[in-house]
Amino acid sequence: MAQLAQSRVLADRLIPGEGVAWDATRIAAANLLLVLCSWIALPLPGTPVPITGQTFGVLLVAALLGSRRGALVMVLYLMEGAGGLPVFQPLGMPAAARFFGPTAGYLLAFPIAAYVTGWIVELRAGKSSLRLLGGLIAGEVIILGEGCAWLAVAMGLSASGAAAMGVVPFLPGEAIKVALVMAAVSGVEVARRKK
Repeated sequence: MAQLAQSRVLADRLIPGEGVAWDATRIAAANLLLVLCSWIALPLPGTPVPITGQTFGVLLVAALLGSRRGALVMVLYLMEGAGGLPVFQPLGMPAAARFFGPTAGYLLAFPIAAYVTGWIVELRAGKSSLRLLGGLIAGEVIILGEGCAWLAVAMGLSASGAAAMGVVPFLPGEAIKVALVMAAVSGVEVARRKK
């Protein structure tokens, strides 16, 4: 019980004395949230990568569930997509073919980004809001960095060309997503304390 009270991951502090069933419920709910976020997609002129809600979902799941659960949700999500379930944003190739298209680098970065973001949130040192912000920024760097690297290799672009196509157009939106995740996590934390 003392360990639950000290946990930095919000999921561990919501319902004391919970077990595997609650964990499975959280993972299923997080997976559904990620799918719904993925379906928010807008094509962007000048790049084969659309604007989506996926990174918001990845970061929110990692911040709420932590490193291991967050990464597990991402791996399950990728397996569902590879298996043909309609979980990916609707503007790309179907099923496993998505892992060879322009968004493959972003998708494959999700488990790593979720793990690192969750791990930073779980750290014991530092103010929690700064730790959360640091984790979210680290997750964004991993997702955008791997997505950019994939674009450079897969499309034969220079580093600056890949950044212009796969990072720069998304920076304002990603800043908004980080702010929204911070607000959502803070809101859940405040609601939990009032109980």
